[in-house]
Amino acid sequence: MPYFALAALFVGLDQLVKYLVVQNIQPGAHVPLIPHVLELTYVRNTGAAFSLFQEHTGLLALVSVAVSVLLAAALWKNLLFRRPLGKLTLTLLLAGAVGNLIDRVFRGFVVDMFNVLFMEFAVFNVADICVVVGGAAAALYYLFLMNRLEPEEKGDDQPAADR
Repeated sequence: MPYFALAALFVGLDQLVKYLVVQNIQPGAHVPLIPHVLELTYVRNTGAAFSLFQEHTGLLALVSVAVSVLLAAALWKNLLFRRPLGKLTLTLLLAGAVGNLIDRVFRGFVVDMFNVLFMEFAVFNVADICVVVGGAAAALYYLFLMNRLEPEEKGDDQPAADR
């Protein structure tokens, strides 16, 4: 399926960026990327988004496994969204969950690196971007497009005249 290949591409990008940061930046160090806008800052995050649930890496890994399995099943079996745009949102969510899961399992923490300089914000990574964009897009798709693009299938419980 092309959605799993795309998810693998995003996971690969996430892991490549994390590898480069770990190999080239000391924890806590800052490297300018776009002056006054964005820098690379190597942060070891043992929590979830915005460092919530610090020091609960094992529990977060289990949640990530469960979410990843559910998202993969939803994509594979067309359980939630059947149209390409809807499936793309699930693909982004899956890539983000798997990208951070890999870190939790193999490192014991998630590598974060993107630090926005023009406002107070959490340091984040490529997987986090996938989760946020995928989550927001899935919510918008569900709220505004799902009824038009994915009409309900009429089942056997519908009267014959309604089929």
